[in-house]
Amino acid sequence: MSVQVLAAKMAEVELKDVPGKELTPESPLTPKATSATTPTMEPIVKTGDTSPGFLTPNTKMPQASAMKRTDPQQNGGEAFVNRDGTVAEAPRLKKIQFADQKQEFNKRPTKIGRRSLSRSISQSSTDSYGSAASYTDSSDDETSPRDKQQKNSKGNGDFCIKNIKQADFGRREIEIAEQEMPALMALRKRAQGEKPLAGAKVVGCTHITAQTAVLMETLTALGAQCRWAACNIYSTQNEVAAALAEGGFSVFAWKGESEDDFWWCIDRCVNLEGWQPNMILDDGGDLTHWIYKKYPNMFKKIKGIVEESVTGVHRLYQLSKAGKLCVPAMNVNDSVTKQKFDNLYCCRESILDGLKRTTDVMFGGKQVVVCGYGEVGKGCCAALKAMGSIVYVTEIDPICALQACMDGFRLVKLNEVIRQVDIVITCTGNKNVVVREYLDRMKNGCIVCNMGHSNTEIDVASLRTPELTWERVRSQVDHVIWPDGKRIVLLAEGRLLNLSCSTVPTFVLSITATTQALALIELYNAPEGRYKQDVYLLPKKMDEYVASLHLPTFDAHLTELSDEQAKYLGLNKNGPFKPNYYR
Repeated sequence: MSVQVLAAKMAEVELKDVPGKELTPESPLTPKATSATTPTMEPIVKTGDTSPGFLTPNTKMPQASAMKRTDPQQNGGEAFVNRDGTVAEAPRLKKIQFADQKQEFNKRPTKIGRRSLSRSISQSSTDSYGSAASYTDSSDDETSPRDKQQKNSKGNGDFCIKNIKQADFGRREIEIAEQEMPALMALRKRAQGEKPLAGAKVVGCTHITAQTAVLMETLTALGAQCRWAACNIYSTQNEVAAALAEGGFSVFAWKGESEDDFWWCIDRCVNLEGWQPNMILDDGGDLTHWIYKKYPNMFKKIKGIVEESVTGVHRLYQLSKAGKLCVPAMNVNDSVTKQKFDNLYCCRESILDGLKRTTDVMFGGKQVVVCGYGEVGKGCCAALKAMGSIVYVTEIDPICALQACMDGFRLVKLNEVIRQVDIVITCTGNKNVVVREYLDRMKNGCIVCNMGHSNTEIDVASLRTPELTWERVRSQVDHVIWPDGKRIVLLAEGRLLNLSCSTVPTFVLSITATTQALALIELYNAPEGRYKQDVYLLPKKMDEYVASLHLPTFDAHLTELSDEQAKYLGLNKNGPFKPNYYR
């Protein structure tokens, strides 16, 4: 058909605007089609869709060969030309917003309560926009849990959490975690008859997640009493805390605590009339620091400290060097099972998960600088390299630096690449790794995050100045905007990315949690004099035992040494197979 003939036919067709019409079951968005070939618009409503209530057009083309044109005389309106030459105008899309969704997305905090100024700049960090790290009921209000009086079904109120009504949901989360924590479940089954922790009163300060809940319930099955607070203000799974409270545990934590709330929760764990802890399980050293500062006399009855983070271990070594460490401490962070598995394999998977959930970034071709090439840095670099990113590494240790070079990464100073990289990741355990000078020089849209335990690696405080604007984009994601319009994307306000913004592999945490449980058992039952007031590594025999408990999951079969082979190597057939200095 020639263009002239087609134009003539089009001139004979009267295009009519689609009149406004109330939605009916027969016609979701448009009047009933008069032809089988008339394009229609249908609403697409996806389960779990978090878009702001707008329906997405699903335009059905009449035939595969139908033509679409834009008529300039119709103000850009689109029309479809069918096989027979008739023309039908595409209906005009109306944006429809549900009332409840409009209310939800216009909601802003009206009560700040005890939130610190640094967190009241933008929308509350306790809101959840689809992160699986924590379930948040849409009915959650802004009332601080400290202002609520809650009791579980047994009438016990010795806890402070977000919402006790989420307990059933949290229990299901814990049951799922149990399936991926075979060693803890095996330890619970083997040792609960002996009750090796009978009489132990454990006060803990770790991430409160489903995996931690399995550990806490295992310790209780082994005879211990537990009181718990969170070591990170963003990593608590509210539903898990509710399940623990319903189960009788004294838990003081919720997602989105202020700094004041954080220390208040730790104090509530420790300061209870008639209850004196005799074991400490810490992650980061904050609990140990608080007891040392506020209740130093408690150390007279405490048998030992178990610490799992590089930050907390560093604090313990400082106390030991100054002669101020009052009790024996077990350095779990430097145990083989923690270093080789949790720090490496956990971070190798969770770094991608955390970045994807918060920014939806594509990694292929992105330039990334990872600060620190310890086990955490190795895991992050390996994952990003596998996704096609161009990875740079900064490092102070020549040995780790050489490893980075031989693994194919370019070793640089941060100031050499800070202007060109798309993502900056810190994982050193140090302070002021990324300072304001570097933040000022970053490119527009640069993503900045931390994979180390402490929130001191990125100088977030330097960004709290009048000339910079903070804009909350989604939960745990802030745009920090400079006067010239440049912005960086700051994740979790510089705190631990994976546990603040996503989740971590449960199986790997099973290895670390089992190591913590064995360290508690060892310190609690050790005869007097075995451990002095110093920091110790977990015996290699226990490291190997933890590893062996996880092998059945893979249907793995260990080879056994013959007597002759064992004699030749100078080893016991049953281990340990590595010297104590092996890491």
